[in-house]
Amino acid sequence: MFKGGCVLTLDPALGDFKRADVLVEGSRIAAVQPDLDASDCEVVDASGMIVLPGFVDTHRHVWEAVIRNAGADWPLTTYLQHLYFGGLGGTLRPEDVYIGNLLGALEALDAGVTTLLDWSMINSPDHADEMIRALQEARIRAVFAYGTPLRGAGDYWSRESELTHPEDCVRVKKQYFSSDDQLLTFGLAIRGPEFSSWNATLHDIRLARELGAVCSMHVGFGSWGSVDRSIEKMYQAGLLGPDLNLVHVNTISDEEFRLIAETGASVSVTPEIEMMMGHGYPLTGRLTRHGGRPTIGIDVVTSTGGDMFAQMKFMLQAERSRINEGILAGGNMPEKLPLSAREVLEFATIDGARALGLESKVGSLTPGKQADVILIRATDINLTPVNDPVGAVVQCAHAGNVDSVYVAGKAVKRGGRLLHVDLARVRTLAAQSRDYIFAEYGTPDGAWPL
Repeated sequence: MFKGGCVLTLDPALGDFKRADVLVEGSRIAAVQPDLDASDCEVVDASGMIVLPGFVDTHRHVWEAVIRNAGADWPLTTYLQHLYFGGLGGTLRPEDVYIGNLLGALEALDAGVTTLLDWSMINSPDHADEMIRALQEARIRAVFAYGTPLRGAGDYWSRESELTHPEDCVRVKKQYFSSDDQLLTFGLAIRGPEFSSWNATLHDIRLARELGAVCSMHVGFGSWGSVDRSIEKMYQAGLLGPDLNLVHVNTISDEEFRLIAETGASVSVTPEIEMMMGHGYPLTGRLTRHGGRPTIGIDVVTSTGGDMFAQMKFMLQAERSRINEGILAGGNMPEKLPLSAREVLEFATIDGARALGLESKVGSLTPGKQADVILIRATDINLTPVNDPVGAVVQCAHAGNVDSVYVAGKAVKRGGRLLHVDLARVRTLAAQSRDYIFAEYGTPDGAWPL
């Protein structure tokens, strides 16, 4: 039992509690209310803590942690050239994506991200197996979205490509994802209509549906988003639906936002990367205006940190700035800020879970759901005194404030330290992998490895 914390359930039927207990039985939440009887269970003292559901990251290229921060000054075109078309991704061995995924998943857990969609790029069946092994070892909840190869990516990632999704995904689904009662679930990371032929896109979406998989794609951004009208095209073909996860969609029309909301397709906004790399301005308010619910992804950790706190702030302030600038341009001062901190916290939790088809399992502290729980120290110097717990989490907290993390009722972090992890081994393997990649490819411009 988590005893005596300030509890943000993210369940509108339960609401929030200035002080309450969260009872966990096995892997599930049994009750949330003040003054529960704790006489026959282990008690975790949550006084001085903000207790809330783990964050849900709906779009991350997890393996890239092994070359993290090399791309601090990369626009999207430079990123694509290095990782996709220039050959860096083609150098990856199975052991490189293993340690990349392990390092990246641990980074996520350490920052309170208990669920993520791993938008993978897979050079061989052995690479897929090693990526999955790393996620299992990290003890994170994840959708493993099986992607296309980075080796020879130019053959796959072109508008003319008739190549269809690698058939090995069928083996992986059968071998690793035969049960729904596990931390890892299955998805497909497809190229979509702006990075493959229309026929290939049709095939890949149908394959995902045959496999019962979330189907994620980058679409509708950059200079081609407004020209291709891919969302409209997929709608007319009857393809849009809740099992499609659309990433970025910055430069589409208002009508296409309406179609997304109407069909229930999910959208992953990666606000920091989109503003930095040139995808376009984050779509948050344009989607919510039509009744849609965006979610939040961290995206490429070559260029940003792996925590949700920064992304919540970027999303919130980007949307407020967009609206405020229009008001100022009209000669007026803003009287009310658009988009609330609570809405953004919902995007980072329950809406993210819904986008990944996991809303019955996680995303809120609802009795019957899996106990994916994080504790944030409200007594830390940057948070105390807490006057608005939601505002504290969204606007003021950082990864260093995350005291404890539980996934399915099991602790993966306590007292500010990851558990069950040989960090010295992880650091050594990560450095060895990085050194190998850069020796094979060359050190990218701007990087100077330590």
